[in-house]
Amino acid sequence: MKRVLIITYYWPPSGGSGVQRWVKFAKYLPQEGWQPVVYTPENPDLNTRDDSLAAEIPAGAEILRRPIIEPYGLYRRFLGISPRASFGRDDKVTPISSGKKSFKERISLWVRGNLFVPDPKILWVRPSVRYLKKYLKENPVDVMVTTGPPQSMHLIGLEVHKATGIPWIADFRDPWTRHYAIKYLPLTKCSWRKLKKQEQAVLDNCSVVLTVTPLVQKDYQSQTSTPVAMITNGFDEEDYAAAPQTDGFFNVTQTGSLTSDGNPVVLWQELGRLSEENDAFRKSLRIRLSGVTDKEVIDAIITAGLEENLVNLGYCSHPDAIREQQRASVLVLPLRDAPEMKNILPGKVFEYLAARKPVLGFGQKDGAQAQILNETGAGVMAGWNDGETVRSFIDNNFKRWQKGGISVPEGDIGMYSRRALTSRLAALLDKVSKKNE
Repeated sequence: MKRVLIITYYWPPSGGSGVQRWVKFAKYLPQEGWQPVVYTPENPDLNTRDDSLAAEIPAGAEILRRPIIEPYGLYRRFLGISPRASFGRDDKVTPISSGKKSFKERISLWVRGNLFVPDPKILWVRPSVRYLKKYLKENPVDVMVTTGPPQSMHLIGLEVHKATGIPWIADFRDPWTRHYAIKYLPLTKCSWRKLKKQEQAVLDNCSVVLTVTPLVQKDYQSQTSTPVAMITNGFDEEDYAAAPQTDGFFNVTQTGSLTSDGNPVVLWQELGRLSEENDAFRKSLRIRLSGVTDKEVIDAIITAGLEENLVNLGYCSHPDAIREQQRASVLVLPLRDAPEMKNILPGKVFEYLAARKPVLGFGQKDGAQAQILNETGAGVMAGWNDGETVRSFIDNNFKRWQKGGISVPEGDIGMYSRRALTSRLAALLDKVSKKNE
């Protein structure tokens, strides 16, 4: 069996969407003739924890864990944040883009942007390269994969590739210098040039650039002569094998993090108006939030008069989030309100497809997410102030629900199953490894 080294910061027990792509690939790679060897920190700073994901790791996988030094303890002490909180986490899901910043927060962002380029995991690069060079001499692999963010993982791959010549795939779950959050960092010109230089070095030296959306693929094809492939995120059919549950309510459901810059205020407003106009709607409506949610979102729901309709579950394990999707009447899928999000396809969109429930998205109507919803017939994409589309979608689905059913999307989604996607990945690994034979 061929061996693939996967270098990733996010790995169980870490939770959230960042870990699921390569956990699922690792789950199915042995069936395609590839043994995963995972290199990951033994003491990462966990934003969320989800022990259920450990069950996805195949028995034959080799997991290499090495200590990492991160500056988050100093950051917390500086800002007076609880030692148990994750970097930049208090009541904000993404503090880098959330609300007004205190003086200490502005200083911290300057330090983050200019002393830790490309990210605070940069301190792990040198010891990781030293360890992996020695490990690979005794335990060779056929292909190496780095996945980011954090983009420091790619810098590990760059140095290991230079030292060993092992074929290397750089997987970009999000763009690097075109990531939406970059604009919130007060980068000096020197830091920006360094960031661009790092990205270009990775693009030009890896064997293949791998992206998750066609629009990001197109962007990177314009930046480098290195082949740029695209394999989206997806859903695991085994996760959706159980029969959907019902609870007798019209559930408008959002799973995953919900940020202040992705707050669909127009949705809460229209739900509030429909509740005022229709007593049956008010009594039936439940807004179910399964994930870490910014305070501004909760405030907007309360302002719309929907406090009694709100069920805020907080962070849930992946299996619990899937159960929430399955019991939904409408699934809510907001991007962040930023032009850079046009190219982004969150992993959640594919799980929503698997849940076979109508999807109400928020963001650019000509973006990557809108394209998926249109192609699969899974739902509609509304603009951030498009009350008419929101009201019509909610009202139509509520009327169907009252009659005993909902509109179940029936488009072909098989190409997005984790098995099918892993088969495509294995073909890419085979192709890349053969070039080195």
